[in-house]
Amino acid sequence: MGIIKDTFKAKADMVTAEIKELLKEHGNKVIGQVQLSQVYQGMRGMTGLVTETSLLDAQEGIRFRGYSIPELQSKLPKAPKGDEPLPEGLFYLMLTGDLPSEQDVAHVTDILQRRSHVPNHVFATIDALPLNTHPMTMFVVGVMALQTESYFAKAYSEGINKKDYWEPAFDDAILLIARLPRIAAYIYRRKYKNNEHINPNGLLDWAGNFAHMLGYDNHSFRELMRLYMTIHADHEGGNVSAHTTHLVGSALSDPYLSYAAGMNGLAGPLHGLANQEVIKWIFEMQEKLGTDSPTKEQIEQYVKDTLAAGKVVPGYGHAVLRKTDPRFTAQMEFGKKHLPDDKLVNTVWRVYETVPPILQSLGKIKNPWPNVDAHSGALLVHYGLVEYEFYTVLFAVSRALGVMASLIWDRALGLPIERPKSITTELVKKWLKGEDEIWGE
Repeated sequence: MGIIKDTFKAKADMVTAEIKELLKEHGNKVIGQVQLSQVYQGMRGMTGLVTETSLLDAQEGIRFRGYSIPELQSKLPKAPKGDEPLPEGLFYLMLTGDLPSEQDVAHVTDILQRRSHVPNHVFATIDALPLNTHPMTMFVVGVMALQTESYFAKAYSEGINKKDYWEPAFDDAILLIARLPRIAAYIYRRKYKNNEHINPNGLLDWAGNFAHMLGYDNHSFRELMRLYMTIHADHEGGNVSAHTTHLVGSALSDPYLSYAAGMNGLAGPLHGLANQEVIKWIFEMQEKLGTDSPTKEQIEQYVKDTLAAGKVVPGYGHAVLRKTDPRFTAQMEFGKKHLPDDKLVNTVWRVYETVPPILQSLGKIKNPWPNVDAHSGALLVHYGLVEYEFYTVLFAVSRALGVMASLIWDRALGLPIERPKSITTELVKKWLKGEDEIWGE
């Protein structure tokens, strides 16, 4: 069946049995209480999902299978002469729960290299779109065109046993992850580089090859892609892209359909598009102030003007985190090591020194700290990747690692279709008056 498949199958069987016993013994245990405000305000803080791959703690940030980002940077295998973790290793960790050896990671890299060929009809489908189409639209269209390759859809149509759903889902996920860098790079070169494409380099790792196909071959940019693909891979299951992928997959839509749906969610300005908004805001600030190196005092006044105009400072605040996003910190450390004198990066750092105290002074902001989006764009601009509309596509390629690992687990555990109960405001008003029950089918 394959080394990774065999390892996963053994883990999945063990966890399935464990969950069965948990439900048998504790299935009626009540977890928390739902407030009316949560029902109306995006289900914020309601526990209603199981995602095995990562967990977000308000004070400590994201942990992948229990490991923090600094621990991943230390413990995951790296490319030759590299200091950043290989994202293939993180995928192995999320899938199996075990830290991979260098041999394990080399095996994953080899699998992805051998499955990276993209059928010509996918490129033809992308080419049919107008050149002014947003890169995320092109990307999702490319993923949908790739759906013709789905092992899961074929197996389901032929009548596969539901206990075996995980295996074609596994095969689809691997194929999808392997091919996404090629599709993303094709879109980038088509839209921004005169349709001049670069062939894959089968000797490089997954993220290094992605950097190569984008057209950025220096060592530190490859390192940035390895870091970027690692830290953006997953953020537990409640965020829009992860939850949507899980939700659509729960209807037994194949991994291509599920992932495409999730990436349509990622494309929203309140989710993955936020990194684009950060760079736009900084560029607008530089233009307004007439300098590419604004002082802390100038930034402070511009931030206050932004807030006074009823706008937000993009890149600051997070639905769960109550501290500086560890992903921001990882990127800041990368910047200090590789580009300490970059003016834009230094502006990001001065914004970091300025914004939190201002937001704290308002007294209404639970989390005045920067998230991952506050920094990522500035690093990309330094290397010449200035087309900020494309940044969300980079996010999407990375996020495939987490949502696909989770989707494989969904099928292995036999999780059912997701179908929460909804109510009307009229029923809420009756319930508040004691005239009706609000719970029940």
